[in-house]
Amino acid sequence: MLMTWERKILRKIYGPTKENGQWRIKTNEELMTKYKTPDIVNVIKIQRLEWLGHAVRMNKTRSVKIFEGKLEGRRGRGRPRPRWINDVEDDLRKLGVKRWRMKALEREEWASIIKEAKAKLQGP
Repeated sequence: MLMTWERKILRKIYGPTKENGQWRIKTNEELMTKYKTPDIVNVIKIQRLEWLGHAVRMNKTRSVKIFEGKLEGRRGRGRPRPRWINDVEDDLRKLGVKRWRMKALEREEWASIIKEAKAKLQGP
């Protein structure tokens, strides 16, 4: 998925298309086929999953605070702030991964999950 400003720049670079004697701007699909780069959002999601597996397998002495973070004091008004782990769990749920904490402890199994995620998110 390209950002709006990326599409604007790409439309300037690739120029308009002449079709039936009329000039028109390129569609998003045409831009995607011409400019073949991985979607930055999907790249970030995959890297988050890779880092999550690394963090789960860390020694208890080097533990990362993403799992047991408890804040002191009162919570502010309104909706709670989104947490990093919630976003990652949503990504895993969309990929159909269940019991991810157990699977992340096994390096080979987690690598296969990441490989599957790359295939789903980045396509062929």
